[in-house]
Amino acid sequence: MDNLQDRPVTGILLRVLSGLLFTGMLVSIKAVSDAVPVGQSVFFRSLFALLPIVVFLALRHEFPRGLATRRPLGHALRSGLGAAAMFASFAAVAILPVAEATLLAQLTPVFMAVGGILLLGERFSLYRAGAIVLALSGMAVLVLPGLGKDGAHGQVAGYALGALSALLTAGALLTVRRISRTETAGSIAFYFILVSSLAGLATLPWGWAALSPVEFGLLVLSGLFGGAAHIAMTLALRYAEASRLAPFEYIALVWPVLADWMLFGIPVSSAFLLALPLMLSGVALAAMEGRRLKWPLRR
Repeated sequence: MDNLQDRPVTGILLRVLSGLLFTGMLVSIKAVSDAVPVGQSVFFRSLFALLPIVVFLALRHEFPRGLATRRPLGHALRSGLGAAAMFASFAAVAILPVAEATLLAQLTPVFMAVGGILLLGERFSLYRAGAIVLALSGMAVLVLPGLGKDGAHGQVAGYALGALSALLTAGALLTVRRISRTETAGSIAFYFILVSSLAGLATLPWGWAALSPVEFGLLVLSGLFGGAAHIAMTLALRYAEASRLAPFEYIALVWPVLADWMLFGIPVSSAFLLALPLMLSGVALAAMEGRRLKWPLRR
C-alpha cells in the first residue's frame, strides 16, 4: 500500500514554501498595523483565507461534503483557541520585528509537549525536559537584553503576546489531536477560519479604520497568503514526518529576517541570533519525542 509519508523532498519543499507564505502574511499585517485595528486585520485575513481553502477542498472533492461534523463542541474549542491565538499573534507582530514574532511562534511544539503531559497524560521524558529547558533559555536570551532599554515595556508586551499566541496555538493543536479521529482536516481548517472571521467582525463596534486601496490590498494578500500557507503546511505533514521537517525551521526563519531588513529597515539583533539555536533545538527535541512515541505504535 502506498505510504503518503514516502516523499520527504516534497514535504520539505512545501514546508519551506509555507514559511515564505506565512512571512508574506505577517509582513502584510505589520505593514497596516499602525492604521488598522487588530480585530479588523483578523477579519480580513480570515475572510480571504477562505478562498484558497475552499478551492483546495473543492479540488479534493471535500466541499461541501467534507464539512459534515460529529464534534461541533470540539470544533468550537479548537476554533476559539485558534482565533484567540491569531489576535495575540497580530498584536505581537505590530510591536515586534517579524523575525522575532515568527521565532516566538516556534514555541508551539514545546508547549504541546508540556500540554501532552498535563492534559493528555503522556509520559514525561528527557526529550520533553530538554525541549522545555532549551526553549525557556532561548526566551530568556531574547527578552532579558531589552529590559533596560527605552520602550522596554512595549517590547516585553510584544514578547508576552507572542508567547501567548504560541500557547493558544498549542492548545488548539492538542484539540485537533482529539477531534481528528472523526473529523477531516478540511472541516477543521474551514470552521477555524469561519470562527476567526466572526470573532474579528465582532470587534466592529469598537471602531474600524477606513481603508485605503493599498491597505485593503494588503489585507486581502494577508488572507490569501495565510490560507495558502495552511494548505502548504498540511500537505508538507502528509509527505514528511514532523521530525524530518524540524531542521528546516531555520530556513523558514530566513524569510522574516530578510523581510525585516529589506522592507522595514530592521536589522537582526544579537539577542535574536543567540536565542535562535536554543529555541529551535527545543523544537527539534519536541519533534523527536513525537517520532519516538510513534515508532512503537507502528511496530
